[in-house]
Amino acid sequence: MSTGLDRVRDQRRFGRLDQPRDVRRQLMPRLYYDPEAFGQFSENIARFLGTARFLVYMSVFVVVWFGWNMLVPGGMRFDPYPFIFLTLMLSLQASYAAPLILLAQNRQDYRDRVQYEGDRARHERNVSDTEYLTREVASLRMAMNEVATRDWIRDELQHLLKELESRREERR
Repeated sequence: MSTGLDRVRDQRRFGRLDQPRDVRRQLMPRLYYDPEAFGQFSENIARFLGTARFLVYMSVFVVVWFGWNMLVPGGMRFDPYPFIFLTLMLSLQASYAAPLILLAQNRQDYRDRVQYEGDRARHERNVSDTEYLTREVASLRMAMNEVATRDWIRDELQHLLKELESRREERR
């Protein structure tokens, strides 16, 4: 008789018995990377690649490379005149830089889209608040026409005071 604990052990050992087993073998184990950390890393590289400092460093690197391989005696040169190795290094740098820059641009595009949606929602709230306040001001103006204002009461009181004075003088 199989207990629930035995079924749990079997499931751990054999996987789910009600589903076929995935028999594909992985040649290389799957590597885990944090997409957010990798994205930040790529943005930092893209920011650096877009600076004058990078251009200066790269120019100095190429000039030193040329100088070393042109001016140093023949036995110490590691990349003779057509500079094939330099071309390979620059191509490798460009092949890594382009996807990193595109990744950074995609992340910036996503942030801009989120900010745009937030701005649009805020704008819609502001418009609805403004419309509400406009309706409230209009209703207050309409109500004020029906309510006695301070000036109207003052005028009425002055009118009554004059009327009382005139009646008082008539009695005399």
